[in-house]
Amino acid sequence: MTLDELLLQKLNSWRPHERQALSLEHADSGWRVEVQADAVDTIGCRLWEVLLTRTHAGDASLPALKEQAERIAGRVTGLLEPLRLVEIDAERGLAQLRSEAPARQGESARYYEVERHADGRTRLVRYQAANGSKREAVAFTLTHEALAKLVCDLAAAS
Repeated sequence: MTLDELLLQKLNSWRPHERQALSLEHADSGWRVEVQADAVDTIGCRLWEVLLTRTHAGDASLPALKEQAERIAGRVTGLLEPLRLVEIDAERGLAQLRSEAPARQGESARYYEVERHADGRTRLVRYQAANGSKREAVAFTLTHEALAKLVCDLAAAS
């Protein structure tokens, strides 16, 4: 069973009634996936966070962090806005990607942010920020198929 098939299988029967995490490990690909959601139905999820962690390094070393980030920006297509590389912090081994053009709603903007670590750890969150105010995480909705593709796209960047 592939990573996306395993995730789809787990989502099929997971019905949180409050904000909870679903965690799964896919030994063949070497990835652990955790999604935090507060609503899941037969079609989609209301998500708060998507996390990927490598469980083993595999046979090959990971590409350079910049290359991983560029692959993410090029591969991830199922979100409301395309992603772009914002910066690479070589000292911390961290690449930051954000929505290319945030969605505007009145005075506030909503955007995705992906943090990719050199070891492949990846975190995706959606934020909202009004002019001059501190940003806050907000829920975002994806179909099960879009979430499975997103997870595979993030994993394939390494």
